[in-house]
This record gives sequence, structure tokens and C-alpha cells, in this order.
Amino acid sequence: MASTGTQIFAFVLALLGILGATVATLLPNWKVSADVGSNIITAISQMQGLWMDCTWYSTGMFSCTLKYSVLALPAYLQTARTTMVLSCVLAALGLCLASLGLKCTRWGGGWRAKRHAAMAAGTCFLASGFLCLVPASWYTNEVIVSFLDANVPESNKFEPGGAVYVAFISSGFLFVGGSIFCLSCSGKRHGPQDLILLPPDKLLLQQQQQLLQQQQHQDQLQHQYCSLSPLDNKTGYSVQDYV
Repeated sequence: MASTGTQIFAFVLALLGILGATVATLLPNWKVSADVGSNIITAISQMQGLWMDCTWYSTGMFSCTLKYSVLALPAYLQTARTTMVLSCVLAALGLCLASLGLKCTRWGGGWRAKRHAAMAAGTCFLASGFLCLVPASWYTNEVIVSFLDANVPESNKFEPGGAVYVAFISSGFLFVGGSIFCLSCSGKRHGPQDLILLPPDKLLLQQQQQLLQQQQHQDQLQHQYCSLSPLDNKTGYSVQDYV
């Protein structure tokens, strides 16, 4: 298995990945209004996210509108919602499994069980990174295609916002963390694979019990050896009987 430091580094990357994916899911700036043309409008900035649309006005007011209707949303937006939520759920499950597969933890069973837990955690992280990458890529493609479309007026042109870049970075963290956890299962450990990691007090008590059992076994052998009586002199031959 991989070293403890490498696994902790992968765990931190996965933790940053799930935090970034959660923040990207909730942010309303998946696309922002592009500053093109010379049109004078009341709203100076517009943002659209997965769950709400926000607008800043030149008067300093700020308003957001939630997207209540799911069926009225385009396909790429519905897919982005679903995949980002699934990505966060899988990443959270991967963190729970990774805590069992870490070598520095005392729970999770023996080395074989820890390898299986690390493998499952890496698989969850990889799947979570893929589910985070798909909506970010699809959403970015839709924004770029709409921006380059000549039929779209300049006031309705948008460009990718900060949430998209956060989603890309988070998917990278999840991919790297998942790969490290999966590679940590490729090595073979010499010796008993089902050795259970015990706390120091329980391990010391187990060693004392083993030593006590060995001492008792030696005492029993010694007692059996000493209990053997010599041959009865009456049944043997004596020189005095022939003198």
C-alpha cells in the first residue's frame, strides 16, 4: 500500500474537491453577462446559476430569482443539477470510506479490509470527479456556442463564470485523490494480511496473555516429567538376592 503521507495528501485533495464541488453547485455565477457592445441598460451585471438568476442594478440594488420549474429548464441545465448533486454525494461517501482505508487510522479492520476500503474510496472519488467534469464541460460549451451565435443579441450574450472554473478545479482534485487511493491498493504486503490493528493497551494485554499461556504450557510439561515414578525396586533384580 502507499505510504501514510501519500494517503493523507490524497485525502486532503479529495476533501478540497468535495468542498469545491459543493460551492460550485450553490454559486449563482455559472455564467455572467459579457461586456460587449455599447448599449445602455439599467442592469449592469447579470449572473445565472443552477438554482437562481441574480442581477445587479446601476442603483446599487441586488435581486435574485429562484428557478422553481424543473421542466422549463434546458436539458444541459437539468443534467448539470443532477450530476453535481450526485458528485457531492459520491464524494462524501468516498470520504467516509477513505477514513477507513487510511493506514494511520485504527478502525477499518485488517490490511486486506483497508485495501478494499481504499479501493472503494478511490472509485467513488473518480466517479465524483467525472460527474463534476461533465456538467462543467457541457455548460461551458453551451455558453460559448451561444456567445458565438450571431443571431443572439449582444445584451443576451454570456461568458463562463467563476463557478465553472471552481467545478473544473474540483474535478481535478477528485481525480488525483481517487487515483492515489486506487494505486495504493496495487502493492502487496508481505506477512499476514488479516492482522488486526489493536490499540497499545489491548496489544500489550494480548502479548501478556500469550506469554502466560506459554508459561502454563511449560509448567504442565515439567509437572508431567516430574510425576513419572522410577521402576519399582521389588520387581527388579537385586544383587543381594544372589549372595
